[in-house]
Amino acid sequence: MAAKSDGQAKPTHKTPDSGDKQTRALADLYAMELKTKSLLLVDNDPVNLDVFARRLEQNGYAVASASCGQKALEHLQTHGVDLILLDNCLPEMTGLELLKEVRRAYNAADLPVIVVTAVKDTSTAVEALNLGANDYITKPLDFNKAFARIRCQLARREEEHEIQGRDQSDARAARGSNQGLWDWDLTTNEIYYSVRWKEMLGFDEKEIDNNPAEWFSRIHPEDSNAFQHELETAISGSSETFASEHRLRHKDLSWRWVLTRGQATRSEAGRPLSLAGSVTDVTETKVGDPLTNLPNRASFTKRLAAALRMAGRDSQLAFAVLLLDIDRFKVINESLGHVVGDELLVGVARRLRDIGDRSPARVARLGGDEFAILVDDVKTMQDAVSVADWVHGKVAKSFPLDGRDVFCSVSIGIFMGPGDATTVEEILRDASTAMYRAKALGGGRYEIFDNEMRKRAMERLQLETDLRQGLEHNDFEVHYQPKVKLDSEEVIGFEALVRWNHPQRGQLLPAEFISLAEETGQIIALGTWVMEQAARQIRIWQDEFPRIPALTVSVNVSCRQFRDQAFCETVRRVVRETNIDPHTFGLELTETVLADAAELTGPILKELHGIGVSLKIYDFGTVYSSLSCLCRFPFDSLRIDRSFLREIAGKEGKEIVKSVVALAAGLGLELVAEGIETEAQAAQLKALGCRYAQGFYFSRPMNAAAAGQVLLHGYASETLTPVAS
Repeated sequence: MAAKSDGQAKPTHKTPDSGDKQTRALADLYAMELKTKSLLLVDNDPVNLDVFARRLEQNGYAVASASCGQKALEHLQTHGVDLILLDNCLPEMTGLELLKEVRRAYNAADLPVIVVTAVKDTSTAVEALNLGANDYITKPLDFNKAFARIRCQLARREEEHEIQGRDQSDARAARGSNQGLWDWDLTTNEIYYSVRWKEMLGFDEKEIDNNPAEWFSRIHPEDSNAFQHELETAISGSSETFASEHRLRHKDLSWRWVLTRGQATRSEAGRPLSLAGSVTDVTETKVGDPLTNLPNRASFTKRLAAALRMAGRDSQLAFAVLLLDIDRFKVINESLGHVVGDELLVGVARRLRDIGDRSPARVARLGGDEFAILVDDVKTMQDAVSVADWVHGKVAKSFPLDGRDVFCSVSIGIFMGPGDATTVEEILRDASTAMYRAKALGGGRYEIFDNEMRKRAMERLQLETDLRQGLEHNDFEVHYQPKVKLDSEEVIGFEALVRWNHPQRGQLLPAEFISLAEETGQIIALGTWVMEQAARQIRIWQDEFPRIPALTVSVNVSCRQFRDQAFCETVRRVVRETNIDPHTFGLELTETVLADAAELTGPILKELHGIGVSLKIYDFGTVYSSLSCLCRFPFDSLRIDRSFLREIAGKEGKEIVKSVVALAAGLGLELVAEGIETEAQAAQLKALGCRYAQGFYFSRPMNAAAAGQVLLHGYASETLTPVAS
């Protein structure tokens, strides 16, 4: 008989050997659960092996080491390993070559591999990820980061095994305090329920009798037949173990999903004497998301894994995964509040659930504002596209929330399976890549994953790594584009524009990396650096060229910077440390930035205005809220968008520019026309009363040394060469 548990004495059976068997069985379950994680450290440097192995062992890991690829492969053939830490610099066989061999035998879910590279060796890290590495760390090692990544990969491995291999081990059901135990004496028909078993259903210890009916009567009618079949199979001896997933009625009358496992004890003659085992509450994996009542990520990945296995057995079976993300959900959350945000998630879930009426599809909420749809038995890509079109139509209708109509859209990434995917993780990764592509293209659309998209994603990952290193190595440079008076063509100020001197790709323009800096948050550090450089440089020029009155500089501000809580203090510090007149230091914002941070705009602009810096709107006229911005906020300058200048030769274009000139004059705002490319455009703007301009006709952006020469010799010295009209 199993040893007593949960603080409650257990009845003993008349058969002396039954208890010993069950005690050993349960002990084995717990021993498997508490097994120390085994790591294989592959490095040919004995010092590295010794230091890293000691630190790993101090953190509770069992560590084996190998100094070359061949020894590592020999170890894998004879020992179980939970994770490999692999240095690329190995004799005879490189780390990447060893990784290829490992991946022939083990997939990324079964055996995680973390590659160790030098800080500057980003190409090896990217190649390792392409070959199937789960992650990488850099030398010299930051042990805190290294242990965090090791724990993360081991946790993912455990989760994947729990989802895909629940039926392979009884230990999956034994989860410590989350596990209830039961022991049924078939000779007396008495059953023991542990305290935890009763607590799962909301009962106190004395509220349930030692009677099988206390259990069986609470089983959901739809699950009863399957339960009885599994039970009879175990008792009859047709199966050595008993396993059933079914619903039980809770004391509060709700249904809880449980996973029940057990094993029969028999006499020497084979007669069943008892059946004992465990019960685990798996409601989270069956429904999972308490907010929307949709299946959660664990449940979805389990179903996706089943679809992948079926497709592997039958090449005619295909499926599609649609990954959905609500566009601008963060703005909705921050402007209307998290309660309204949650109501929107519930509303979206309610509409998506209707897809079951028209398609063999399963919907889940993966987390946050991300949903997923698994469509079985897909014949063509058009089947998946039809589902995406249906989703867009459903979500496009307004949601009545908190007394107002809220509109939203979703970005959708579509993955057609199985393709060359071998794991659930790969499928979700590729669908996510397509979804982010849809979001990057403006949202409210779908994108279909292909291998070219994966290539672009890897290139983007490489660029992100390079960007971090570029900031560390000071690979950026500020260029300055002159702002001139149209009547005299005298330089009166500059716009500061960042350039990236990439070590392999040469000089990169902002369009090639600013959006990535925004997404990763690195725009904060980069934007601060540009402000510091520009303010310091204009202060130097103001001292060198006092003959030029109020020489100014302006820098562009991104939405991520504008939302940063420390932004105003950063501007104040830059002004103070460079001792610059704040009125000669300008911050340029697009109307999109102001719209994306609508709830913050007023207080932030008021604080910046108090600092004394000049506030400017650029790309004026491209967003519907233009006039509203001018009326509500303390701006000093407008920069009219270049798109209007392309039409200036025509009557309508000329009238629009004339109206903007009059508007700026009426409000007392400085007006700068950007994008001047021809002499004719400059002449027409001057005739319409515009006083200031910049563009390639006057000068392309230049480094500080060249800009200093312009200030020293003047524009008339032909230091600048106008662009031919």
